Amino acid sequence: MNLEPMQKAAVLIEALPYIQRFNRKIVVVKYGGSAMVDEELKKKVIQDVVLLKLVGFKPIIVHGGGKEISRWVGKVGMEPHFINGLRVTDEPTMEIAEMVLNKVNKSLVQLVNELGIKAVGISGKDGMMLKCHKKLSGGQDIGYVGEIDSVDPEIIHDLLEKDFLPIICPIGYDEHFQSYNINADDAACAIARAVQAEKLAFLTDVEGVYKDFEDKDSLISEMEVDEAQAFVDSGSLGGGMLPKLQNCIDAIKNGVSRVHILDGRIPHCLLLEIFTDKGIGTAIYNSKEDERYYHG
Repeated sequence: MNLEPMQKAAVLIEALPYIQRFNRKIVVVKYGGSAMVDEELKKKVIQDVVLLKLVGFKPIIVHGGGKEISRWVGKVGMEPHFINGLRVTDEPTMEIAEMVLNKVNKSLVQLVNELGIKAVGISGKDGMMLKCHKKLSGGQDIGYVGEIDSVDPEIIHDLLEKDFLPIICPIGYDEHFQSYNINADDAACAIARAVQAEKLAFLTDVEGVYKDFEDKDSLISEMEVDEAQAFVDSGSLGGGMLPKLQNCIDAIKNGVSRVHILDGRIPHCLLLEIFTDKGIGTAIYNSKEDERYYHG
C-alpha cells in the first residue's frame, strides 16, 4: 500500500481542529528577518498566509525592511548609524525608509495577489492608524524613530470585513503629522492588541526561546506568560530576544490569546506551528487552562 496519500490525509486531519478553532479569528504575522530577503522563503511565507486566509482565518501582515533600508542608505552614499541597536533616522534617512518600506509593501501585495487573494498595502499613516511620539534611546535623540501612543484599527477592520488581506508597513505620524519610522515588532504588537488578535506570530532568525542559548536542545516549545516574565526578569536572555519577548508578554496581557516566536528560515514554519500538535517554535500563552483549550 502506498503510504504517502495516507500520510497526507493524516496531516490534514491533524490540522482540522485548528482550522475549526481559529475560523474567522484574526492572526497577525510579523514578517521580517531572512524570510524577507530570501526569495524562495518569501514565496513560502506568502503561501502560508494565503492558505490561512483560504481556510477561514483573518490574517494581517505587519512587515519591516531594515536590511533593505540599510542597502538603500548605502546606495545613496550615506552611512547607517545605530545607537543601542536603533537606527538613527535623520530627515534624509526617514525619506529613504518611507520609500523603501512602501516599495517592500507593494511587492508583498503583488505576491499575495498573484495567488488569487486580494491584498491591500497600507502604512500606519493611512486612516490615521499609528499615532506616535519621538522615541529616545537612553535619553539620546535618534531622529524620526517613533514610539506608538495609540492605534486606530478602523481601517484594518474595514479591510477585513471586505475580505481583503491587510499588509501594513510601520510608518506612523505625530501630532504635527510628521512621519516616523516605527520598530516593526512594536507595531505588530500594538496592532495585534488593538484588533484583539487570537494569535500573533513573529518570524525571526532564531528557532525560538532557549533556556540556554548555547544549548540547542534547550528550546522551550511552550511557556506561560508568567514564566516568560520571570525569564525576562532573570537577565539571562540575549539582547535581540529580550525586547521581542517583552513585546510578546505585553501583547498577551493586553488580550492577544497566544504569541508564537518562529524561525522564518524554516519553509512553511507558520503552517507547521499553527496546524500541528507539536509545533516548531516557542508559543507563549496565558494559563494552563488556555494550553488545554488550544492544545497547540
